[in-house]
Amino acid sequence: MRDPSEEHELHFVGAVGGMERKLVLASTLEFDGCHEVLAGPIHGVNPLSAFVSLVKLGIGAIQSLVKLLRIRPRVILLTGGWSNLPIALAARLLSIPIVIYLPDVEPGLTIKVLQRFAHTIAVTVEASARYFPTGKSVVTGYPLQENRLSATRETALERFQLDASRKTLLVFGGSRGARSINIALGACLRRLLAAGMQILHITGEWDWKRAMREAGEWKDHGDYQAFPYLHDDMGLAFAAADLVVCRAGASTLAELPLFALPAILVPYPYAWRYQKVNADYLSERGAAIRLDDEDLSDRLYDEIAHLIHDEARLGEMSERSRALAKPDGAAALARLLIETGAS
Repeated sequence: MRDPSEEHELHFVGAVGGMERKLVLASTLEFDGCHEVLAGPIHGVNPLSAFVSLVKLGIGAIQSLVKLLRIRPRVILLTGGWSNLPIALAARLLSIPIVIYLPDVEPGLTIKVLQRFAHTIAVTVEASARYFPTGKSVVTGYPLQENRLSATRETALERFQLDASRKTLLVFGGSRGARSINIALGACLRRLLAAGMQILHITGEWDWKRAMREAGEWKDHGDYQAFPYLHDDMGLAFAAADLVVCRAGASTLAELPLFALPAILVPYPYAWRYQKVNADYLSERGAAIRLDDEDLSDRLYDEIAHLIHDEARLGEMSERSRALAKPDGAAALARLLIETGAS
């Protein structure tokens, strides 16, 4: 909840018809306004769709200009996506400073375009600085949710009724899940349990029923706990784990180091290379192993079994992960916005 002594107003602008409004309304942040403007992609679409998007972007820029004249913000935070372009154009016309936040290691096309309008680019890790002009980026770290920052191992072990003397494997693929990871885990679930591991498995809501059918009789094993998704308890799942198998989205750059967690990272293969670059960032620094999607079925069990029983290597990976932690990302980004707006 926002401190009533603060005088800052927060307004959110998203694309018409996007999923942003639902997320904003579900968040714990108190926004003074939630607005929508027309926008659309112009890269990677057919010529007709690109033309329609250009028309939408033009209208969206006018809508943005009207909204910014009414709101009169002192600073604007952009996070990428084509819906940011109309706001960026309007902000440039009104000389309103822009801060861009880059969650992944490498910027995509929209941020490469938007950075021309930016006063400063806030980045999650120092490796991102090479993509921008010298002196234009600032390392803030990734803004972490409170349930991550407040989670403790003691509370986590109690919540999931785990044995502190045994190793715990956490496997997840986000709120929607990662079917290839679920399938690979299901294929070796019996052997992992036989090897004495405790397993927390977050299947994702879309793949829950199929994953439970695949688990069969093992879904009732005392050392296997499956969930469609964990919301407020996700921080506790991280705190309970000794090893993680997951995708390599931007949040892993912060969540894994926060808990000093070694990981086997499986980049999502059907998008641009963001996740591969994120996975390589952590693996090159000794905090993770990258395992590509096509190799999951053949190698997942061996990678988990070799790593989780190698105390020396697991400990070294944990320390290397811990060295990358930046737990104050939200506060650092907030300070940057306040300073930029006051300048």
